[in-house]
Amino acid sequence: MRCKNTTIARLLLSSAVVASGLAAITAAPAVLAQDRTILEEITVTAQRREENLQEVPISVSAVSGERLAAMFEGGEDIRAIANRIPSLYAESSNGRLAPRFYMRGLGNDDFDLAASQSVSIIMDEVVQENVLLKSFPLFDIQRVEVLRGPQGTLFGRNTPAGIVKFDSRKPSEEMSGYARATVGTYGTTNIEGALGGSLNTSNTVTGRLSIMSQHRDDWIDNGFTGEDDALGGFDEFAWRAQLNWDVSDDFSALLNVHGRNNDGTASIFRANILTTGSNDLNQNYIRDRVFFDEGDNNPQQADGLGGSLTLSWSLDDSLTLTSITAHEQASSFSLGDIDGGFGAAFLPFMGPGFIPFPSQTKDAIDNLDQFTQELRLAKDGDGYFWQAGIYLFDSEFAVTTTPFFVAPSTAIHSNEAWAVFGQVSYDVSDALTITGGVRYTDDQKDLVAQNSPIPVSPVSVSDDQTSWDLSGLFVVNDNFNVFARIANGFRAPTIQGRDIAFFGQPSVAISETIVSAEVGFKATVANDRVRINGSIYTYTVDDMQLTAVGGATNAIQLVNAKEGKGTGFDVDVEWLINESLFVGVGLGYNDTEINDPNLLVAPCGSGQCTVLDPDPTPADANNFVLVDGNRFPKAPEFMGNVVLEYTNNLGDSNELFFNLDYAYQGDTQILLYDAVEFRTDEQFELGVRAGYRHNDGQWEVAVYSRNLTDEENLKGVVDFNNLTGFDNDPRISGLTLNINFGE
Repeated sequence: MRCKNTTIARLLLSSAVVASGLAAITAAPAVLAQDRTILEEITVTAQRREENLQEVPISVSAVSGERLAAMFEGGEDIRAIANRIPSLYAESSNGRLAPRFYMRGLGNDDFDLAASQSVSIIMDEVVQENVLLKSFPLFDIQRVEVLRGPQGTLFGRNTPAGIVKFDSRKPSEEMSGYARATVGTYGTTNIEGALGGSLNTSNTVTGRLSIMSQHRDDWIDNGFTGEDDALGGFDEFAWRAQLNWDVSDDFSALLNVHGRNNDGTASIFRANILTTGSNDLNQNYIRDRVFFDEGDNNPQQADGLGGSLTLSWSLDDSLTLTSITAHEQASSFSLGDIDGGFGAAFLPFMGPGFIPFPSQTKDAIDNLDQFTQELRLAKDGDGYFWQAGIYLFDSEFAVTTTPFFVAPSTAIHSNEAWAVFGQVSYDVSDALTITGGVRYTDDQKDLVAQNSPIPVSPVSVSDDQTSWDLSGLFVVNDNFNVFARIANGFRAPTIQGRDIAFFGQPSVAISETIVSAEVGFKATVANDRVRINGSIYTYTVDDMQLTAVGGATNAIQLVNAKEGKGTGFDVDVEWLINESLFVGVGLGYNDTEINDPNLLVAPCGSGQCTVLDPDPTPADANNFVLVDGNRFPKAPEFMGNVVLEYTNNLGDSNELFFNLDYAYQGDTQILLYDAVEFRTDEQFELGVRAGYRHNDGQWEVAVYSRNLTDEENLKGVVDFNNLTGFDNDPRISGLTLNINFGE
């Protein structure tokens, strides 16, 4: 519980200081000028320093905060970025509070609240390790960067697939901010705002306060209880306060404090919406109606409070020292009717479809406490750059699981890690830059069970690994660069403790390691009106960590596959056709395969699915099947996105606009084993915005629609009881008013 009281005190104090300072500022209009003759240069911090996107020897996609804001206009959460950036996928069986991310097909579909993932989320330079922390709402964001491939050198363990890096807008000397109000169907509202600027006459102290409030009415009827509008809604409130103090020309301090409260509905499990032998949604699927006899209409709730302090010293003209100290606290719970229906085989009534037995479960995270400390020294020399640092991580939390048939049990998880790292970039010539890095990490995890129905001994796992990468960027000409990169990374050993609530023992997976190689190009052509970035890659994962879920006992067990392989490509295209029309296209192809001739898992426990994998031991009562040769779970073969932005200049800095965004997901195997019912075919979602901007965007009014065609897409399944599934959000349409001021 280190630093807990100190962090809370800092949060309250800084919030009061920023709020009181901002209250004294009077808004003044400003012009938001835009140059529509060329594409803007994109600056990223993929290598922990500011660089031109075209000069970074990594496969990186960047999305501006403005475009990101449009994705969340209808109340969406962080999963909305899925399929809208090449090779990035996201989903959740725990609603808004526990997203799971996949990149280039590599990820982890473990639904336990203590699960580790292969994609790391970085918020304002701080890792958000637990799935609950990864779900923090997105608002007042400057930029999101998606860094593909192992990122273990600069960002640490649990990044073998890559990272998604969010940077919020920072305080500035000039007063600036925005206010956005959105209304939509199902009583959806989304209110955001930010205000910031200088807090003293010398401009040495600046601040920014940002808030977000989302709401949706309950809109799904419970046909079993007869309640109308019983579930499906949510209330989310989040805030961020930042205070920057330029103590001197050589030293500055940035304090970031933030919090959130969520009260809403967990995932909606729908009984028997699939039919044996088919993956099409059947007549049991009614988007606005379920039949729950348990689960109290699937509530979920979360609270979070955190902060970070970034200190930066300029030791000379080219040498800087950076310290980032961060602390996060959070708690949550979700309750669900897992079978998605009512009744049981031993009762005279049941539905929809066959319900063998009732099942409801509550999972909660209690007292999540994460502390991180990074100290980094960097030098930008003549023709070279180097950085080196140390990193500390300490986390503890309790996961309590309450099944429907036994008293609650708790697994207390703790994780301590430390690392040292370094990276060097050297200009071999005017055309060639070589970059190499290395990181040594020591990681230890422990689990202690409490109130388990059977005796469970404490479990400890540890490992130390060295991650490295080597890349080269070659400048062919002013508009065309090529790069090559080879990198190694790892996901630390993992303990799975959820089965202790179901009379089982914890399972353990040893570290998975990855070696990835890619070559790519970065080009700007047509007088800087077209930007094309692409890469092809291949990777091999040894001791790949997988989660076997389901079977007759509904167990959730960690396993290590001998090997996993992935190959594919990513491409980003941006084309400013003329001053009025912009088109962006992204495409990712992922070919993945599990290679382990001895890996057996239990298939669906309901007996209602059509398993396509061979059963080498038919005499075994559990009917284990061989998953060798299968695709990775939740790894779409193709992903694509299209963005179209059209503006009609009306003169006097006024314009009409029309924006369209299209996200495509190809064939996807949902679970570790392959079954006819548990595959999804091609899916898509379409979003549109149209409206009017005044005074170069000082204010705008727009109509919007997310999931315009109201696609009914299967996103996941529960396989042990019946053919239960869960889906995507319905069409949300509405109106937005947006006001910008300042820089």
